[in-house]
Amino acid sequence: MTHQNAEHSSRVGTGSEAGADVPDANDNRRQVLYWRLLARLFDHEEQPALESASLAVVEDIGLPSALLDPGASVDSVVQRHPELAPEFDGLMTPAPDEDGDRDRAAEVRRAALASKVLLNVFASGSGTVTAEQLARWQSDAEWFERALGCRPGELRGGRGSAGRAGAGGGVSPTGTGVGGPAPDLSRLIPAIGPELGSIEAGLVKRMHLREVLADPALAARLTPSMSLIEQLLRDKDNLSGVALANAKALIRRYVDEVTEVLRTQVEKSTVGELDRSVPPKRVFRNLDIDRTIWKNLTNWSPEEERLYVDRLYYRHTSRKTTPQRLIVVVDQSGSMVDSMVNCTILASIFAGLPKVDVHLIAYDTQALDLTPWAHDPFETLLRTKLGGGTDGTVAMALAQPKIAEPRNTVVVWISDFYEWRHQELFDSMAAVHRSGAKFIPVGSVTSSGRGSVNPWFRERFKDLGAPVISGHIKKLVHELKTFLT
Repeated sequence: MTHQNAEHSSRVGTGSEAGADVPDANDNRRQVLYWRLLARLFDHEEQPALESASLAVVEDIGLPSALLDPGASVDSVVQRHPELAPEFDGLMTPAPDEDGDRDRAAEVRRAALASKVLLNVFASGSGTVTAEQLARWQSDAEWFERALGCRPGELRGGRGSAGRAGAGGGVSPTGTGVGGPAPDLSRLIPAIGPELGSIEAGLVKRMHLREVLADPALAARLTPSMSLIEQLLRDKDNLSGVALANAKALIRRYVDEVTEVLRTQVEKSTVGELDRSVPPKRVFRNLDIDRTIWKNLTNWSPEEERLYVDRLYYRHTSRKTTPQRLIVVVDQSGSMVDSMVNCTILASIFAGLPKVDVHLIAYDTQALDLTPWAHDPFETLLRTKLGGGTDGTVAMALAQPKIAEPRNTVVVWISDFYEWRHQELFDSMAAVHRSGAKFIPVGSVTSSGRGSVNPWFRERFKDLGAPVISGHIKKLVHELKTFLT
């Protein structure tokens, strides 16, 4: 946009025109805000004409000028202007259009708020990052997630892609062009989640993490996330003293938070079918009042208006549960960190269920039997060593002897399946499947649902009748509950 055009848009957007021109004025106001957004995301240099025009627009529609301050977090803006907080929730989700008429004035207001969130999240800058800067970005990312209609932290559960983690992030600020309605990014959520994770991982890498961890005051400012936990797990062997204690506290906090969410998902359904061969417990809480009344209606005395009960009926609560063995094999190479964390936690939850015998194996070029610690994901993660190559045959050598009763065994194998002895490993997996055990290959178990799977394995698993599960961790939870409960 030229200097003259920006000045023209500024004049048009100040509200001095006649009422018949108001729709055009609002369209130009929105254009000014989006041109400024694009300029700051991709040019990184302030455009004076766009800045002054945007300031005129923001002030004219009654919004605070702090929305245009790159150094102000969304939190700080909301603290000064609490009436804006509800406007950020669902800001970028599709709004119902009941009468078909566009509210152009509302679109300008949404554009100003959306621009603030997008710039704070995707224009992440360069250079060394402080603990305070990371905490501020994480807070802004939570506001962005809320604007998309998600819970804070929901989109950043999985590690992002290997793409760049910087300004722009490959996300367009609006799905309908600079002059269109307020941005609707909700349909891009599957791609935005990993991109947010990638940006956050880049910020963590630019931070002097060891120095931050050595200072309890700075460490207390950190919010545990998948990107931060990955870095802590990679660097844990190089930490000691206060730094190591703070790192463990952050890992424990993250594990506890994720455990609570997953445990709720696992426990949503009842376990097993009712076992009517087991007599019901004759206690008051099991008393079936409706059935008791119905069965004793013949004993009703009209004269006395009293029901005489000959027999009490109780509900069956015992359920059929067959002892099941769950064997979880997790690729702990560098590309599977988020799956390692999620599945370690998930295994511990199932280990707490009655009659479920959980075994946990982690591998890269060597395999490690983590079964003794399967009930404690925190201790398990401290014993992992992330990175290295991948050789699933060493893990299979540990897993196969554990399959004592195939019909009562489920083997969950989490990996991207980029193996160098691929035919040998697949043949052994096919043998496990044919033995009668439930074999579940999983390409990714993340909160964002993004992962890459070797196409060679993907096709052969499909032909085997055991297609790869890739996506949100809820999919694996559903599969395991179906088999184990």
